[in-house]
Amino acid sequence: MAARPTHGQSRRGGSHSKSPEKEYRVSSQPAFVLHSYPYKETSLIMDVFSRDYGRVALVAKGAKRPHSKLRAVLQTFQPLTVSWSGKAEVRTLTGAEWIGGLLPLEKSALLCGFYLNELLVKLLARDDAHPALFDHYIATLNQLAHDEPAPIVLRKFERALLKETGVGGNFSVCASSGSAVEAEAIYVVDPERGPRLAHPADNTPRVSGKTLLDMEREDYSDSRTQMQSKFLMRFLLAHHLGGAPLNTRQILIDLMQL
Repeated sequence: MAARPTHGQSRRGGSHSKSPEKEYRVSSQPAFVLHSYPYKETSLIMDVFSRDYGRVALVAKGAKRPHSKLRAVLQTFQPLTVSWSGKAEVRTLTGAEWIGGLLPLEKSALLCGFYLNELLVKLLARDDAHPALFDHYIATLNQLAHDEPAPIVLRKFERALLKETGVGGNFSVCASSGSAVEAEAIYVVDPERGPRLAHPADNTPRVSGKTLLDMEREDYSDSRTQMQSKFLMRFLLAHHLGGAPLNTRQILIDLMQL
C-alpha cells in the first residue's frame, strides 16, 4: 500500500512545494510489533514489521496511560493493522487495530517467537519492504503455535531471512567450481560466496552435500541434516550479525541444557 500524498504533492510523485514539512500518511497496513520500549512518561517507541514498508519505527503517544485503547492492542505476535504519519526516522502511530487469526504462542514457542523478532530487528534494514518474508513470518508463528518441531521451523525461517536480505546464496551450487553440489561430498559455506569443498585447514562448520541439498529444498526429515544445519545457520547468522550476540538464542540454549 503506497503512502498517500497530501495536499501539495502530485499523484505522479512530483511536488508543487519543496517544504520539508510535507506529511505522509499510511493507513491500515498489516503489521506486527517486534519490540517496544518506554518513551517519556506515557508513550512507547516500537519496532514494527509491516508488509509493504518493512521495519518501521513508530512512537505510540499515550500508549502507557492506564485507559489507553492501545495498551491491549500493541502486543507482540498479534496480527494488526497500523496507521502512521510523518517522514522522520521515527514516525507517529495514528491508529492500530487487532485483526486476529493466530493462536497465542506459549511456553517454548513464545521464546522462539522472540528469537524471530530479534533476528528481524537486527538483520532487517529500516524501510526495506519484504512482503514474502512477512508472509513467511506469519506462517512461522502459526507453525510454532501449533507445536510443529521448533528446530525445523526456525531453520526454515533463518534460511528465508538470509535469502530475502540477499545473503542466502544457493546451496545447490558449488561457488568455487560452479558445478552442482554432490550429496556425498563434504563442504563448508563461505558466508559471502556460498558452498565450496572443505579443506583440512578449514575451521568453519563442515556439512555434507546432502545437508545443503536438503536445506535448499526445505527437507529436514534427516536427523543429520537437522544437526548440521543448526551449526551452519548459527555460523552464518553470527557472520551477518557482525558478532552481535542474540539474547534469545542464549536463553534457548540454556533451557535446552536444563
